[in-house]
Amino acid sequence: MVKFIIAKMLEGLKVVTNDGYDLGRFVDLEISEVTGKINHVLVEPNLDSSLANKMKVEGGLIKVPYNAITAVNDYMIVDRKGL
Repeated sequence: MVKFIIAKMLEGLKVVTNDGYDLGRFVDLEISEVTGKINHVLVEPNLDSSLANKMKVEGGLIKVPYNAITAVNDYMIVDRKGL
């Protein structure tokens, strides 16, 4: 059986890289209006994180490519190579 998770249920979930860097907290998804596929995960950056401070911030949020997400459970895990 396939599990579906509503984005609202993920709001505030901590987003970390597979090597332990805390990027911040999940805010929303960016979805293509044409295809309906998820393009990016929008993350409120952790200002104390050296990696998050190096990433491009647009409108106060970091755009993490959806294909870089490897797991979602207690945390959202991002493959750092995909950034």
